[in-house]
Amino acid sequence: MMRRIVLLPLLLLLAACGLHPLYGGGTGSPVSGLLSSVEVGPVAGQQGWLVRTKLLDRLGESGSAPPHYRLDVTLDDNITSYGLRADRAATQERRTLRARYQLVDISNGAVVLDETAGSDSSIDVVSSEYATVAAEQTALENLSGIVADQIVARLAIYAARTTHRR
Repeated sequence: MMRRIVLLPLLLLLAACGLHPLYGGGTGSPVSGLLSSVEVGPVAGQQGWLVRTKLLDRLGESGSAPPHYRLDVTLDDNITSYGLRADRAATQERRTLRARYQLVDISNGAVVLDETAGSDSSIDVVSSEYATVAAEQTALENLSGIVADQIVARLAIYAARTTHRR
């Protein structure tokens, strides 16, 4: 009985905090509606293909209705060497993938969201050039997923905060 008396005020405080599920309502929610109405524009390069593919996976199926939004993404992929040995050879690399993305309302061409996302990864440079190139590629694949997750999360927050629906 005492436990219930203590838990009841805590539950009331939690209910009053204003938290609610971002994807509440399932496929009928405004968030799912916006995400499924986004067309991802082409993104240049191998990095672009990876990020675009991951975005399409995360945004879900579209095509049942004409898209209302277009997502334009520009990437900056950079590898920087550091950790130099006495012979000036690098022992570490940092791969950085940054994305600038814009959500464009197709009906009027207005940019409704203009943001950036990015992440970086450290790579050990080893004596095998093949192993180093493989590590760079793996880092790019992982970074592409992280950047795509950041973009989709920001789109979901935008959808939850806007009240307009089509």
